[in-house]
Amino acid sequence: MPVNFLLSLLAAVVSGIFSIVVLNRYRERGGMHLLVWGIGLVLYSLSTLAQAVLFQGWNALFFRLWYWAGAMIVAAWLGQGTIHLLVRRGRIAMTLLGVLTVASLVALVLVLRVPLDPGEGNFTLPNWITNYARVLPPSDTPEGVVRRLTVLFNIYGTVGLVGGAIYSGWLFLRKQILPNRVLGNVLIAAGGLSNALGGTLARLGGPEFLPLSQLLGAGLIFAGFWLAVSGAPQPAAQRARA
Repeated sequence: MPVNFLLSLLAAVVSGIFSIVVLNRYRERGGMHLLVWGIGLVLYSLSTLAQAVLFQGWNALFFRLWYWAGAMIVAAWLGQGTIHLLVRRGRIAMTLLGVLTVASLVALVLVLRVPLDPGEGNFTLPNWITNYARVLPPSDTPEGVVRRLTVLFNIYGTVGLVGGAIYSGWLFLRKQILPNRVLGNVLIAAGGLSNALGGTLARLGGPEFLPLSQLLGAGLIFAGFWLAVSGAPQPAAQRARA
């Protein structure tokens, strides 16, 4: 069984469990940042699951799901969750969420409509990620807008997730409080960078690093989240039940 298939499947399982933890925490405590992170992690799990399927062979539906949920918007949703955590004044975060939601739906329509060309070596096993961009229309064509949008989504997401984690960790470090949150934010930033690096290396001809970077990224972000929330005050209702 291909190693990349197993790594992708493990990444799907880890991110799926992570999404359940985060969404359950949202159910108990509320907090828009938890809901948005949970949505981002569901996208993470779906994209890596679709990726695992593609390592078994070509499937147009799963390619579209992988590209939309993973290559395009997952980083943006995870970054948006961090923005909700850090930006509490006014309606800036909610406005950005509204823009991201509309943009994600538009991107979905575009990905579902864009013509795909898996032939002539554009999609080949085992390392189909090397040439996956050839399956899509060239970026300088009208249909290639999906590739240009991908860059914008990923810049926004990486700045939000990694930059937000670094900034949050620095605040706790400067105040010399909650060292667990300092370390947690360092791990979250490292996980975000792992994903960004894996995607970059895949586009540069090193596809073997992408599934590993996704599994490592999911694990680091999960560990960072767990550290960051450990020791947090319990909601009043939960304290009463205890």
